Amino acid sequence: MVRAAVAGIGGRMGSRIAQLIRETDGIQLVGGFEHPQHPQRGKDIAQIIGGDATGMTVSGSIEDVLPLADVVIDFTTAAVSLAHLKSAVSAKKAMVIGSTGFSADQLEQAKELARTTPCVLTPNMSMGVNILFKLVSDAARLLGKDFDVEIIEAHHRFKKDAPSGTAVKLAQIVAQSLNRNLDEVGVYARHGIIGERTEQEIGIQTLRGGDIVGEHTVLFAGLGERIELTHRAHSRDNFARGAIHAAQWVINQPPGLYDMQQVLGIS
Repeated sequence: MVRAAVAGIGGRMGSRIAQLIRETDGIQLVGGFEHPQHPQRGKDIAQIIGGDATGMTVSGSIEDVLPLADVVIDFTTAAVSLAHLKSAVSAKKAMVIGSTGFSADQLEQAKELARTTPCVLTPNMSMGVNILFKLVSDAARLLGKDFDVEIIEAHHRFKKDAPSGTAVKLAQIVAQSLNRNLDEVGVYARHGIIGERTEQEIGIQTLRGGDIVGEHTVLFAGLGERIELTHRAHSRDNFARGAIHAAQWVINQPPGLYDMQQVLGIS
């Protein structure tokens, strides 16, 4: 039985992950925590996830739950997740991180920390999105420079980072497949008289509104035809179930930084 604790258990993703852990065989919820000022701190976790009293209270730090857990699942923010990973490394515990907005420097820090503990870090834990990653790589490589590439993502009004981590990952995949440097050719906004589109650029455009769970489209536009590859998330459950699957997988791995494609065996 895998013993899991959930970071940010009071949030939209954290609470749903905790709920689904209780419905999943082979994994047990042993704790959850929030920042020290969270209004649910000290209350029974059932007040967040529903059901009968659990006997577990919402903790105020990761250190409170690490002795109980084999793995911590974290959908908070990049900086907070990195701090949690440092604590997990010290306690020799595995982690699953679904936070987005990591800078290149933060990713390097995570990679270095994961030398001594197994960690899955990925911008999207949906099976469908990870299949999309593979399809986009193949399409970019096969279509080449004759097709312009634009990435359009849409999320709910509460999302704090832009573009989404998934959109950035898609852009990185396209750039790699086309032997381009995303830092040089990525275009994140257009306004005014900007001139013709360059042959090399990769567009990444962001939409925010309402309660959109998550939509990503990669458009390959040629002269006379276009191909669009789209993934639409209908609920957060596909991300939550992916995180739980990753948690059950990662505790059996040697130290290292892994992605969801490795978890699913499609890399």
